[in-house]
Amino acid sequence: MSADGALARVIRSAADRAAAAGAEACELCAARVAGEHPHLYDTGADEVRCVCRPCSVLFADDGSGQGRYRLVPRRRLRLPPVDTAVLGVPVGLVFFVPRSDGTVTAQGPSPAGAMRWEVDAAAWQRLAAAVPRLAAMTPDVEALLVNTVRGLDEHWIAPVDDCYRMIALIRREWRGLSGGGRVWPAVEQFFRELTERS
Repeated sequence: MSADGALARVIRSAADRAAAAGAEACELCAARVAGEHPHLYDTGADEVRCVCRPCSVLFADDGSGQGRYRLVPRRRLRLPPVDTAVLGVPVGLVFFVPRSDGTVTAQGPSPAGAMRWEVDAAAWQRLAAAVPRLAAMTPDVEALLVNTVRGLDEHWIAPVDDCYRMIALIRREWRGLSGGGRVWPAVEQFFRELTERS
């Protein structure tokens, strides 16, 4: 019996159990994951991946995985209002992600998924100098999440998986040309349920 054969059987067994249960599975080892589970940001594919807790430990150090996978932190921090108009993004529901290479992207929801813009890096640096907590964000995996739609004034440092969850919520609830009657109450509920955590 070879170690490769035994490992392959364990992985297949975990994948079979997860598929049979209809549950989400770890995208590294195929083990079933709990409803609340860690995520990895795949820098190569620009996607968030579900992982089990044991696999997440492998990527707790930034140097793990040769930099391809980054563990998405849990930290959420409510900020006082931040003047994001200086970044030149003309929407009120958006998140800004500073990247490891010094660029900054902005993403906003639409019925078809996320719209994406490049933000002037110098403008971001000026804003981060004025709001030091922005300068301390972890590149690629933390975002400045902003909602100034319909009278709200929400500003958060949030993990990118929260931001993608918001995008998915809007895509799921959007109806017709204007969004319909369900999307905005769902967005307001999403922001009501955000809580600070370290």
